[in-house]
Amino acid sequence: MDETVVEYIRRTVLKIPRDKIKAVLQEWDFLSEKQLQTIKFNQIKDNISYDVAQLCEENSADIKQAAILDIIYNYTYPNKRLWSVYQMRKTGGGTETFDLQVLKKKFKRQLRSVLKNVTINFREYEDSAIWIRIAWGTPYTKPNQYKTSYVVYHSQTPYVFISPSVLKSNLPLLCQALVVASNYHDICAMELRSHSLNSLKDIVFKTYSQNFQTYCPKPIQERNVAPESEDLRIIQENRSEKERIKRLNREVFGDGPQPQLEFAQYKLETMFKSNPKMDVLDKEPFRCLVKFSSPHLLESLKSLAPAGMADAALSPLLTCIPHKARNYFKIKEKKAFSPESFVTR
Repeated sequence: MDETVVEYIRRTVLKIPRDKIKAVLQEWDFLSEKQLQTIKFNQIKDNISYDVAQLCEENSADIKQAAILDIIYNYTYPNKRLWSVYQMRKTGGGTETFDLQVLKKKFKRQLRSVLKNVTINFREYEDSAIWIRIAWGTPYTKPNQYKTSYVVYHSQTPYVFISPSVLKSNLPLLCQALVVASNYHDICAMELRSHSLNSLKDIVFKTYSQNFQTYCPKPIQERNVAPESEDLRIIQENRSEKERIKRLNREVFGDGPQPQLEFAQYKLETMFKSNPKMDVLDKEPFRCLVKFSSPHLLESLKSLAPAGMADAALSPLLTCIPHKARNYFKIKEKKAFSPESFVTR
């Protein structure tokens, strides 16, 4: 039996939290319940991993079984990887009957036609998600099981979630195989990335409902007040301002938690507002690439106004991110644009 397979299984077990190892192994269903009972799951993880590896040797585990365990681990803990969203498109209309076996056959055939040393494994889940694991090799080396790409594809949708390996040169081969296998014509990146796979799904499948601002804030009107009531007036205005910001934030972002988005970008093509004498509007439009990144981008934007770092309500250029993401995330704003749209305190 290949010792590298057993070692890979052992390292996969080490990545699982100790109190979840038994549940993951039961879902794997490679070891019998009697074999699982011989493992002491209250010992240190290193000892557990060696016990599992020994049982796998007894069962003559192969690379397919090791890959299935790895898929289960990544499905259980998808936030351990960085995911990017891609959208596939067809030139014609109509829907086709989905056949998983046909998809598997075409995907493997396309990928192996350009690279022989590659291992491909599939696993289907109840939410209609097909998880594809690809371990890459080279024309002269065997597939490296520690440098894998993952694809999550929901049948009957054009969206694909990809977590590439460190070998970025293989990404075009992977995208081409997806297009051929799923009967689409092209694929494009939506420039939308996050460790939270579920948050990306919420955005592109529109299960996340974001409010959009329709309220234009009015400046606080000055009033003539007596000196002795000035302190009370300031306190009241501060309280009213906080309530206003809170209300506007709720109108824009809603009451629920935001999807955990870590990266987003879109293209802007517009014209500056300026003095007509400067003759700016007759020249080329202003173009730029707007990028956003944060450990939790939408929550960060939501906290700007309450923290006093930006005026409420935020510019639609900031609050429209999830909505624009559902439209290829490629935007060309045609409205006149002034720099104040991005000004923060």
